Amino acid sequence: MKKRQLGKSNLFVNPVGLGCMGFSHAYGTPTEKSEAKKIIREAFDYGYDFFDTAECYTGLNSDGSTSYNEEIVGKALKSVREKVIIATKFGVQHLGTLLKMDSSPETVKKAVEGSLKRLGTDYIDLYYQHRIDPKVSPEDVASVMNELINDGKIRAWGISEADEEYLRRANNICPVTAIQNRYSMMARWHENLFPVLEELNIAFVAFSPMGNGFLSGKYKPSDNFESSDFRSFMPQYTKEGFAKAQEFLRLLEQIAESKNATMGQISMSWMLCKKPYIIPIPGSRKIERIKENFEAGKVLLTQQEINILDEKLNSMKFLIFGGH
Repeated sequence: MKKRQLGKSNLFVNPVGLGCMGFSHAYGTPTEKSEAKKIIREAFDYGYDFFDTAECYTGLNSDGSTSYNEEIVGKALKSVREKVIIATKFGVQHLGTLLKMDSSPETVKKAVEGSLKRLGTDYIDLYYQHRIDPKVSPEDVASVMNELINDGKIRAWGISEADEEYLRRANNICPVTAIQNRYSMMARWHENLFPVLEELNIAFVAFSPMGNGFLSGKYKPSDNFESSDFRSFMPQYTKEGFAKAQEFLRLLEQIAESKNATMGQISMSWMLCKKPYIIPIPGSRKIERIKENFEAGKVLLTQQEINILDEKLNSMKFLIFGGH
């Protein structure tokens, strides 16, 4: 499995990374800490070398204590720290379903110290601005990233949910290594950034590459999620959302069967075969699903198969969380 380079950095990772958010945040009751650490370590043993977390990925355990995602990831990977790339993020607080953005220099400098402590490491490989803060200029954020790189606290930086103008302005001050934007067969609105990423040599780390699990084909309209599970209010999981997607899901299933692959693997292979700088980071709390996702890096689609999928996608309008 050929590794992919994160932008112009000297960071190289396998084609599929692991989004660790779900172990403690947004997908119902957090996984018990020892079990979460065990699964993340098993993921490393299977081949994963790129792990994604954030300071705001927290959740309440059944006993009322707080589960910190960074702590779980850090402890799970402590003994193999030099063999993995860890990405984390700053600048967001979750207030229920709302986000509060704060990327002021003083907040960022405090945030990086907190992340380093929770991760149990003295450096962060890839440090993302989690969301654009309209109160802080990209130049100011990039200047702080320069400081953190020079201080050895981070190796590279990126921006999550970046747009072209912000990306260019930030990159002029401190070269951006990666963006992390929502991207899947159902969520293609950031494809207009491809020429910019190629011009500036920036990687595209794709979160929710299966439409928050929808494209795995594992769910039915009758499935119910916990109220603390974000999927409980995502439009693709409504009866109308399922109805709109049925025709495409059938095509996806047919191609998966012809490749002896799963629907989720085809959905990620589609983006991996599109561009050499795209790295999906699907999340799961089940080791069998995590292994399945990793194998998507070995599934090859022909250009004709990609064209067939794109043709169908271009003719459809999905209901999708975060849709434009």
